[in-house]
Amino acid sequence: MKIDDAAARLEALGNSTRLKIYRALVRAGHTGMPVGRLQERLKIPASTLSHHVKALVSVGLISQVREGTTLVCHAEYDTMRSLVDFLVAECCAEETQCKGAQSAA
Repeated sequence: MKIDDAAARLEALGNSTRLKIYRALVRAGHTGMPVGRLQERLKIPASTLSHHVKALVSVGLISQVREGTTLVCHAEYDTMRSLVDFLVAECCAEETQCKGAQSAA
């Protein structure tokens, strides 16, 4: 993962409302969650939800699929794993005794 992509994703998650949205979708699993249910669960106006969902979609953390008349949001688990892997890839990289050290470059 490029550092600019990681920074954009972390910036998106740095907003508490977006983090709540993302966590709710991660908890929902692979089936995702309809936008209406997400709005009810988080108790936020539709326009606010739309704004934050758009930000998460733009950095690839979530996707949306239309199922009939319902718009369903899904967490992008591969992107999440890539971001977490990027964050831990250089753990102890400069520590000579760390056996699991790697470079993310």
